[in-house]
Amino acid sequence: MEVHSLTKTDWEERLALLGEPGFRAGQILEWLYKRRVSRWEDMTNLPAPLRAKLSVELPIVPLEIIRESGSGDTTRKFLFRLEDGQMIETVLIPASPALYGEASDRRTVCISSQVGCAYGCKFCASGLDGWKRNLSAGEIVGQFLRVEGLGGEKINNIVFMGMGEPMANYGNLLRAIGILNAPWGVGLGARHMTLSTSGIVPRIRDLGAQPLQVRLAISLHGATDEVRNKIMPVNRKYPLAELLGACADYVRQKKQKLTFEYILIKDLNDAPGQARLLAAHARKLGAKINLIPYNTVEGLDWKRPGEDRQEEFLAIVRRGGAEATLRREKGHDIAAACGQLRLQVEKSFAQSAPLN
Repeated sequence: MEVHSLTKTDWEERLALLGEPGFRAGQILEWLYKRRVSRWEDMTNLPAPLRAKLSVELPIVPLEIIRESGSGDTTRKFLFRLEDGQMIETVLIPASPALYGEASDRRTVCISSQVGCAYGCKFCASGLDGWKRNLSAGEIVGQFLRVEGLGGEKINNIVFMGMGEPMANYGNLLRAIGILNAPWGVGLGARHMTLSTSGIVPRIRDLGAQPLQVRLAISLHGATDEVRNKIMPVNRKYPLAELLGACADYVRQKKQKLTFEYILIKDLNDAPGQARLLAAHARKLGAKINLIPYNTVEGLDWKRPGEDRQEEFLAIVRRGGAEATLRREKGHDIAAACGQLRLQVEKSFAQSAPLN
């Protein structure tokens, strides 16, 4: 298990097996998360023999940055290579009006949970090359640490809506959230974390039973089964009524506002009837709606509606009594939709590879 996958209890148990006192766990965690040290030899209050042993058994390997793309609006996208050669994307989003919380989102990091995705949403680049594997808790936590280090400023919010379906990597995700939230870890409040799902109903119910007050966002993208079935295969297993029922239970348990993510796709889900039904769903649950114009993906035929159509959709939703924002999404000029940069780089690597 990697260094950043270990909880305080894990450290205490591991150190006990090495004959070390329990307080060493606190020292190690202080170096890792408060001082952000990435070399065992720099942890000067640990005995030299322990440092030497840990450097062999648990090497600290920060994510390797392969490429960084900057945006005209200062969004930054990072492509990282993992130890097994797989690649993931992480996005740093600058200050903006609140999308998920009560106050301004300030600096938000969008974190991946899988290499690729198996859920096959028709508008998304993440799954175009299929699913490779789940990320470990350490690889999830490592994205936060690496991006905050590269950005040089404190990150205030996390959204788990990068590559992959977070709920399909539920165990590792919860472990990572625990480390990011814990006072001995990163120490970021749970209400500053938002988990996005395409609609994995059993995991929504599991999350509702958890004491962690993380926020939940539903990638809805269609207000009827007919529309969702066209673009989100998960809807055939967990149709809209079942999904909305789980959402209602979640809101009742957590006593917090839900968010509906709704990507506007031209001539697919942007009709006035969809807007009226979307407003009705949101009003019933007290949910907020984030409308997002489609971010063009190479290899997919979908297009974003014109700005007049976007504004009309927003107006209908608001007239329906729902709270809604139209997000002029950041990063459109750097292909910031999940999975695009990874696909571009993998394609370029394949084209440049020597023939055998």
